Amino acid sequence: MSARDERYSKISWITAFFMILFHIGAIWALLDFTWSGLTVFLVTYYVSLAWGIGMSYHRLLTHRSYKTPKFVEYFLTLCATLALEGGPLFWVAIHRRHHQYSDQEPDPHTPQHGGFWAHMGWILFGEPLHNDTKLTARYAPDMAKDAFHVWMTKYHWVPLTTLGVVLLAIGGWNWVLWGIFLRTTVGLHATWLVNSATHMWGSRRFNTRDDSRNSWWVAAITFGEGWHNNHHAHPASAAHGLAWYEIDLTYLHIRALELLGLATQVRRATVDSALDEAAA
Repeated sequence: MSARDERYSKISWITAFFMILFHIGAIWALLDFTWSGLTVFLVTYYVSLAWGIGMSYHRLLTHRSYKTPKFVEYFLTLCATLALEGGPLFWVAIHRRHHQYSDQEPDPHTPQHGGFWAHMGWILFGEPLHNDTKLTARYAPDMAKDAFHVWMTKYHWVPLTTLGVVLLAIGGWNWVLWGIFLRTTVGLHATWLVNSATHMWGSRRFNTRDDSRNSWWVAAITFGEGWHNNHHAHPASAAHGLAWYEIDLTYLHIRALELLGLATQVRRATVDSALDEAAA
């Protein structure tokens, strides 16, 4: 058996079941279009990816690119769990490992195994990592000291389930289809494109040791996460878009918190500083 065949020999059936279920629900939503459903989709997509994945899981918890009061940090973390990308300890540990071994064999979603593997194959066929205590102990020991984040990692499904019940009570199954199934499915693929597309296609401003690239269209659907070569050149920067034309809505949100006095020690890269770090 080849290494590629062996890699795909074990499937995570629970993960596969839910992936199939959510994709079926997403198609069903498209067949049951309503303007109110589209509105719910847009609002929940924005909250889960901009406030959640971008502001919380990625730039705040993983890279500590800014600081914010705990009540803001916890609220943003709740928003992140709505994306169905696992709890905070898991997400942070995976992403920190990705930066340590970016595009090498230990990288969980290295594109060296192909675009499908980097996109979602590692979720469906890779080693189960959601409950890997050794992984979180190594890569997220700071997170393990916070009882809220530990609890949210164990029960990360509760906020999404609660949101589903609320949407069902207010708008019926149409709102559930658009606000849970379609929105979650699109959000997952948008985030996975940062793992796959921005390590395969796009421009490279900096000569980093990995294959990270800047992609305007991935940035557009992820609120700025697509400026990935910039990010790998200077991972601790709260700003990923470094030029005026590189729109980074997530950073603008962090900047708004700063102006309100709710974000401090905001770390910013410039083109020159990111270049200096990449060269080092």
